Amino acid sequence: MNSKKSIRKKEFHGTAGDIIFDLITWIFLLLAVIVCVYPFIYVLSVSLSSGQAVNQGRVVFLPVELNLEAMKTVLNYKQLWISYGNTFFYTVVGTTCNVIFTCLAAYPLSRKAFCLRKQFNFLLAFTMYFSGGLIPVYVVVTKLGLYDSRLVMIVPVLISAYNVMICRSAFEAISEELFEEAAIEGANDFFILSKIAVPLIKPTLAVLTLYYAVARYNDFFSAMLYISDSKKEPLQVFLRRILLQASMEITQTTNLNMGALAQSTIQVRYVCIVVSVIPIMIVVPFVQKYLVQGTMLGAVKG
Repeated sequence: MNSKKSIRKKEFHGTAGDIIFDLITWIFLLLAVIVCVYPFIYVLSVSLSSGQAVNQGRVVFLPVELNLEAMKTVLNYKQLWISYGNTFFYTVVGTTCNVIFTCLAAYPLSRKAFCLRKQFNFLLAFTMYFSGGLIPVYVVVTKLGLYDSRLVMIVPVLISAYNVMICRSAFEAISEELFEEAAIEGANDFFILSKIAVPLIKPTLAVLTLYYAVARYNDFFSAMLYISDSKKEPLQVFLRRILLQASMEITQTTNLNMGALAQSTIQVRYVCIVVSVIPIMIVVPFVQKYLVQGTMLGAVKG
């Protein structure tokens, strides 16, 4: 009888402990969601509220006195759409080149038959810890004639060593017998890579595409260094300038009076933030199903 009571007590305490643990986990998860989501909701609400409500601090969560004047002011500014087009070009073309060259670099490094496999893997890892520094890179880029060129946003960051390693691990997970059978049938390496290897690692490539696309979309430092023509600057450089210059670049192009200009300054900033975030929010749901599969690559299997 005593043994049965002790077993029941252990089961009860175990169940109670699990409930408490789950409760604490949900509380922390809820707090994390609030911390991540609330700032964006607040920025969106400020951008859609009236300038008077914003100045009086009445906007806390939802828009107050719905007003689209700040949104219209930003959307009617020509430079915004020029920067948007540049960012779209850099992101699409750059990401496409990133994924292609990452696969071309990772595939031979994953093949045991490649005689220089160890040496190149070492050099790849070496670049992750040591580099020439900013000034040598700047000198190389300018000497190559890439300064103030659209290619400067694509070529210098064509490959990420970390992403190449992830892609290499994905290729290594494919059975070597599959490659051998394809080679026996007469398939060359380019056919094996494009028709066999790449389709088998689509989840990983989807994650790498997202990584590259987000990095391309958010890149402003390269443009600050190498782009001087405003017609070639990406959206993030435009957004940075608007945030630092108190939005006067946009508001001075409108016919608002001084009071309205003062009220719309912070709203113009927030509208620019909202406009810049929307494309990423649209793209992420389409690759979300691949995130878990791709990011779990290399995890311990049991």
